[in-house]
Amino acid sequence: MRMMDRRTKIWILVLVVFCALCAGAFLILRGIGGDGTVAVISVDGEELDRIDLSRVKESYDIEIDTGYGRNVVHVEPGAISVTEADCPDKICVAMGRLQGSGIPIICMPHHLIIAIEGDGIDG
Repeated sequence: MRMMDRRTKIWILVLVVFCALCAGAFLILRGIGGDGTVAVISVDGEELDRIDLSRVKESYDIEIDTGYGRNVVHVEPGAISVTEADCPDKICVAMGRLQGSGIPIICMPHHLIIAIEGDGIDG
């Protein structure tokens, strides 16, 4: 009978650990690709522009020319992307459209970061 109690305790412990891992994964994944709407464009940590993507009605481009190089940022309703860059690797262009909070678009040679903040805007 004692062996049965020990097995039961082990199964309960396994179940509790499994549930905790599932809950943690849910909370982490919920933050990725969330409902962020504000795109923040910065170079060298200095904010250049803040765009509420939920309020964009027509697509437009922003040219960012710094001492590091040139990028063209394409803004459209609900999304933002880098469409042109004169850096050698063009990883920022290959990253595609950013539509929700999560992984930012980064151009390391030009010190450019585009990130989406927040879970929407109040007001």
